[in-house]
Amino acid sequence: MASYAHDHALLLMSKALIDIRLWYDVIQSGKHLGSLRLSLDLNLDLNELDSIFIFISALHHPGHILRLLFGPKILLYPEELDSSLWQKYVHVEKSGLMAHHGTTKPDNDFLAEERELQGERIDEKSSGQTKVEVRREDRKLEAVTPQGTSQPASMSDNSETHLVNEISGVQINSEKGKNIYVVDWSGPDDPDNPMNWSRGKRFFVTFEICLLTFSVYIGSAIYTAGIQDVQEVFHVGQVAATLGLTLFVAGYGLGPMLWAPMSEIPQIGRNPVYISTLALFVILQIPTALATNFGMLLAFRFITGFVGSPSLATGGASIADMYRPRKRAYGIGIWGIAAICGPVLGPLIGGFVVQPKGWAWTIWVLMMISGLTLIVLFFFLPETSSTNILYRRAVRLRKLTGNNRLQCEPEIDAANMTSRDVVMIALVRPFTLNFQEPIVLLLNLYIALVYGILYIWFESFPIVFAGIYNFDLGEVGLAFIGILVGAVVVVPPFFAYLYYIQERQFNEAGDIKPEKRLIPAMVGSFFIPICLFWFGWSSRESISWIMPIIGSSFFSFGTFLLFNAVLNYLSDAYPKYAASVLAGNDLMRSSFGAGFPLFAGAMYRKLGVGWASSLLALLGCVFIPIPFVLYIYGERIRKASKRARHDI
Repeated sequence: MASYAHDHALLLMSKALIDIRLWYDVIQSGKHLGSLRLSLDLNLDLNELDSIFIFISALHHPGHILRLLFGPKILLYPEELDSSLWQKYVHVEKSGLMAHHGTTKPDNDFLAEERELQGERIDEKSSGQTKVEVRREDRKLEAVTPQGTSQPASMSDNSETHLVNEISGVQINSEKGKNIYVVDWSGPDDPDNPMNWSRGKRFFVTFEICLLTFSVYIGSAIYTAGIQDVQEVFHVGQVAATLGLTLFVAGYGLGPMLWAPMSEIPQIGRNPVYISTLALFVILQIPTALATNFGMLLAFRFITGFVGSPSLATGGASIADMYRPRKRAYGIGIWGIAAICGPVLGPLIGGFVVQPKGWAWTIWVLMMISGLTLIVLFFFLPETSSTNILYRRAVRLRKLTGNNRLQCEPEIDAANMTSRDVVMIALVRPFTLNFQEPIVLLLNLYIALVYGILYIWFESFPIVFAGIYNFDLGEVGLAFIGILVGAVVVVPPFFAYLYYIQERQFNEAGDIKPEKRLIPAMVGSFFIPICLFWFGWSSRESISWIMPIIGSSFFSFGTFLLFNAVLNYLSDAYPKYAASVLAGNDLMRSSFGAGFPLFAGAMYRKLGVGWASSLLALLGCVFIPIPFVLYIYGERIRKASKRARHDI
């Protein structure tokens, strides 16, 4: 049986991958659940689609691979041990909503009817064969046959016409209603819900996401230590050699436009995207390090940045999968430290490698780091996407009961997505939100400026510490430690603020006014110009080298506070469009990060370290009012927007 499932899935995959869209449409064919199709009008029923997507999702974890090979005989889920448990995973109210008007969102008519039916027992007789009793107050499901024996209600009848949704007892609307049994969490404490995982498990998974982020982020900065060697080997100028950095950054700015929406598809989830792209990232380091000409080097630097971007695009989403809004800022904060460690430790590691081995060894070291990460994640990273977890649960229940009406909410929503919707979400909306929403535009510009300054450090540090203080490559890398120390120092007071002040601002529903998230940004905005003025005017032979390093540490204060505040604010202000907003933020900041290093060297040499840093500091001063303005007027702007949140 397992062999058949494996071979059948491979056959279907080979047919569908010709032009697979992954998003599918529901074709109404007289049944409430129509047949499903992929692009090229490849007709596949629901079980065949399940085989395809289970095969895809199995590729990310050894436990799933074992189940794929040996069938559901090992590593059993609770419902596979006790088939009667399927009932507790069906959401009675949402099933009723689907029967009433075809969605799981309540409407006024349904709420009025529910108030009338509250506490009542519904007896529905159909041709004297079956009586369905639904006790809503205790949500127990029972179908009693004339002989008095019990069996699951969903399995008692698979006819095409159902006047009543047996799970909820709600009459099916002939125009809009759908006879679907909505698979959901078993309750608020369902152990499969990532937000209910133990603290130790959530901390370990957070560490894994941080490790993944570090392993990719270091790929941009580790190259900078070998720029001079690249110039000599390929006979190019400094600006051309710097393209190896900027194209990598541009690649992981564009990557989220594809990978972020893909990771949100219920049938795929986050881990298959993480694992498959990281495996490609590791493999593609080989042709990068062995590049025989400069064009080949640049091409593979862009491609590796592109395929490595999922950690940067959806790492924060994985953190948000596990932490409720009240605690989310802690997880995002730790993840932010990992994001800073990559660019900071890259020049340090690269500097000591390039001196004896040459530029290519920066790529070999990157492959070793990311390869080790791939092994750790492949064996130990669980899926965090709640939509994928629910989808796989629905697939298991369908196989156990033979009832295709068992579907999860994300699966239902995805079935209603059209190709146009996918294109809008993935390609159009991140751009339009950037320019149609003032809040998004201002904060994205601010974060992009800070990100651009981060990558300017990779050009200015060699000018200062090698040119003024005569550091060698390894010692120049050590100078970046100041930025890392600053990031570590700012964490304790920030977490204290979250615990003693911000957490108390959440209401009983677990929500906070989005503008309250901006208070750390108001503080952090001052540290960017302070850092730049300090660094610029303390970088001279008459002043010890430790002073500009201390000055650079303040950059971490500002960056950490700004990033944490802005990313949480945008997620809270635009919850429905959070993926598009954050993808647009990633694209804009990566564009600045890719472009700034190209002119940084010339700017610092022509203006001098002091005035070049002062120019950037003055730009930082221009942006200081933004968090203050949004703190005061942000709620008014949100309520004037069609896309922002209005209820808090």
